Formats: sequence, C-alpha cells, structure tokens
Amino acid sequence: MRSKRWASEAEFFDRLAESQLGKIPWMDPAVLRRYSGRLRPWFNKEFRFERLGDLNGLHVLDVGCGDGSNSILLASRGARVTGIDISSRSIELATERARLAGVQDRVTFHCSPLELADFPENTFDVIWGDGILHHLIPELEGVLAQLERWAKPGARVIFSEPLSLSPALRRLRSHIPIHEGATPDERPLESAELNLILQRLPGTQMRHFSLLSWFNRFVMKGTTYERASTARRLATELLHAADYALLSLPGLKNLGGMVVLSSSISKQAKPAGASVPEPVRRAEAG
Repeated sequence: MRSKRWASEAEFFDRLAESQLGKIPWMDPAVLRRYSGRLRPWFNKEFRFERLGDLNGLHVLDVGCGDGSNSILLASRGARVTGIDISSRSIELATERARLAGVQDRVTFHCSPLELADFPENTFDVIWGDGILHHLIPELEGVLAQLERWAKPGARVIFSEPLSLSPALRRLRSHIPIHEGATPDERPLESAELNLILQRLPGTQMRHFSLLSWFNRFVMKGTTYERASTARRLATELLHAADYALLSLPGLKNLGGMVVLSSSISKQAKPAGASVPEPVRRAEAG
C-alpha cells in the first residue's frame, strides 16, 4: 500500500511539473516583493511568514517542496533551505527555478518519500509544510515523530492544511463543480488527524482560513493576485479580511476549509493521556 501510494503521488506531480518544464516559470518579482514587505495576516501565507519572523541564518526544511516556490520565498528572506519532495520532475523544476531566482546557493533539494528520508537529528530551525500532511494520513504519527527528531530543540513548526470539520459544508462544496487538482489518495484532515497532530505537538496554535475566500478561485480565475486588476485585488482582499474576522469567532472557526498549525519542538516526553484541546472536542461532537 505504501509503495502504491508513493507511485501514485509521484506520477501525479511528475505530470504537473512536466507541463511546466519546457517553459520554466520564474518567480514573479511582484511575489517576492509581496512576501518581503508588510505582511497582511488575513492572507494565509502572509500570516505564516509573519508568524515565522526573522529567518536570517536559519535552516528550514520545506516538506513537500513541489516546484520550489516556497523554498525560494524562504531563501529570499535569508533562510538556508532544504526541500524534499517525492516527485523527481518537481525537484528538477524547483532546482531550475531557484537558479533563475538567484538563490541556488541557499537551497538544496532532495527527491524521496518523506518516510524514507534520513536527515541528522537536531538539524532544522524551522519545519515548513504547505499542504503536505493530508497526503500522509496513513503514516501521520510516524512522520510527525520523524520531523520532531530532525528538528532542533525549540524549532518552529508551521503547516497549512486543508481541513474538514463541518459535514454540512463539505456536502455543499461537493456540489460545486470545480476541479481541485487533488491526487487520488488525498483528503482534508478531519478531527481524528487534527487531534493526533495536537497531541504530538503540544501547545500548537490553530488559525482557520478559507470560508468566503474559497470563492476567490472565481474572482482570480485566469490570473494571479499580483497580476490582477485593482477591482479583482480589492474583491479578494475583502473576502480574506471578512474570513479573518468571521473565523476568529469560536462558533464559526470550524467552518474554515484551511488551518494553519504553528508550534515549537519541546523535545519533552508527553504525559500519558494528554488532553485534547476543547475546540477539537466540540468539532467531533458536532
């Protein structure tokens, strides 16, 4: 089952990367400016960069680095980055993109299933993952333990993951005909996986995103935020700002389709029977 899942994931992302390899997409300078300037926390990725703070001189592990976009952004903020991905064609694409962005001396890419990777213990100051844990649900606990070994004591950990805690909202979205580009074996995290993450990483803070901003895919269809018209950018700003306010409310936050999980590695043994945070118990009960 493990080998079959690896092959399926690699094949999917190899095809995606191959569609771009003939026309290597460089990193838009407007994107670099966006993430090196004033950060707006109502945007998911800007929120994550704000939480990380100063990255100068830190060693970051980019888990599931894909085409290298995040690795390039992290390196452009002063980090030394190690990226790992299961797709060899994605690694090829990421390597060339890093060269075009002029950060090839600060990034190193490895092609391997995460479960087989072998980094030294206490290597990384930051563990970064963008939509990766929900691909690893069958081996989630082992993967988290592995990441914990590779992290230095006190290392910062930040993941952004699709989340589904509302069955009613999940049913509603399933009736909206949009191709999500999902791999055959993936699904959003649910309360059981979220509980496991919170138990493995005590003290994890959660910030929910993507309720109204889910409709951003219509607003930005055929373009990017950086290249969109002023009207489109204003519309997406309003959607994200509204989400940020609405999903700050305890009664609504579990409606978010994405969650940012931020924590630090304590390297301390967890007591038996660690309690589950209250928001997750409510989600399970609901």
